[in-house]
Amino acid sequence: MNITRENIDALNAVVKIDIVAEDYQEKVNKLLTDYRKKADIPGFRKGQVPIGMIKKQHGRSILMDEVNKLLQQSLNNYLATQKLEILGNPLPRLQETFNWDAETLSFEFELGLIPEFTVALKSKKKVTEYKIIATEELLDEEMKNIQLRYGKVSSLEEAVANANVTGTFVNEAKEINKKGTFLVSDLNGKKNEKKVIGAKVGAVIALDTKKLFEDAHRLEHLLGVTHEEIHDLDITVSFTLEEITETAPADLDKELFDKLFADGSVSNATELRNKIKEDAENQFKQQGDQQLLNAVTEHLVENTKFDLPAAFLKKWLATAGEKPLTADEATAEFNKSEKSLRYQLIEGKIMKENNIKIDHAELGTYAKGFIRTQMAQFGNMNPEEKELNEIAGRVLQNKEEAQKLQAQLISQKLLTFYKENMSFKTKELSYQEFTQEVYK
Repeated sequence: MNITRENIDALNAVVKIDIVAEDYQEKVNKLLTDYRKKADIPGFRKGQVPIGMIKKQHGRSILMDEVNKLLQQSLNNYLATQKLEILGNPLPRLQETFNWDAETLSFEFELGLIPEFTVALKSKKKVTEYKIIATEELLDEEMKNIQLRYGKVSSLEEAVANANVTGTFVNEAKEINKKGTFLVSDLNGKKNEKKVIGAKVGAVIALDTKKLFEDAHRLEHLLGVTHEEIHDLDITVSFTLEEITETAPADLDKELFDKLFADGSVSNATELRNKIKEDAENQFKQQGDQQLLNAVTEHLVENTKFDLPAAFLKKWLATAGEKPLTADEATAEFNKSEKSLRYQLIEGKIMKENNIKIDHAELGTYAKGFIRTQMAQFGNMNPEEKELNEIAGRVLQNKEEAQKLQAQLISQKLLTFYKENMSFKTKELSYQEFTQEVYK
């Protein structure tokens, strides 16, 4: 066997593999002998069929199978020993004059090579890092919400401005069918309030989603639509009124504080307000970090210049899926995935050059932390270590879930790396200002 490589250019190469009979004949002969032992052909005793007949019936298919296995193994070994970094998979070149009876069987494979490039983390144009603060207005609103949440509830015959109304939102076209509760006075504008005030249980009210609430994210949770959908959502939903209540706010006293924090960490209104601020800004930080990671991704893709073996990748995409693609379909698929591919290469280079990696033990610890947070949301604040280990073990056995957690952990590590190695332009603003600026 002889393997050679021709570099077409910096991004494309062709590997040629020449195979001769001595590379495969022994294995082929053994398989033919095995076939002969098992062959059951009328007119011959079992195991006594002439080897010539076996070769005539099965020789070519056995030869092709063994050569293909040898090709795959040899090509993989060659790529590994030569440390060739490729994109996609090697593509066999079709040869119209190929002859399986030739003394030397020659095969050629096209390769798309990963380009050489450098990642510049420092640049004149800085990425914006948002610091989202909890405003006094937000804290006032949350204090009020807590008092209402733990206040005394009474039923009403019809909706008034300060009533809580519960019902089901429906829009068949958008497959919306979700139960939700909101305060009538939270509706944006007198026109919307008038539709609800005076309504009784059983009433069906048509509500337009555009600007229904001042904060569009309120509607996001009520309707159960995605964050991306809610900003451009302009539809009519039917709201079937099912319950009307009024809540007398709870007093800001020890009884309320103990309900909220059984550990006694909050004993007065000021401490409660500070706790709300801390929790809110921790949540805002998570959103700010995700936005920063997205912005850094865009920045690196935009500012890290390199060429890709586009023609090769389009050809590979045309044959890589279950269903073959036309040339136009493969081009469209390449255009759609090019930015993602570029960032994968950039991310891979950053991780390799800076030894950013995760091991199984680290992934297990991260999984347990994730599970602990999930359990806390359902009131289990102190799960036992044994229980966490068992749940984490089951989660990580699920390949899809394990990959999802691994991706989250890698993103977390990369974000830490970016914060330590890049300079950002810091901007402080409220949550509402953040959503308006980032998701406009």
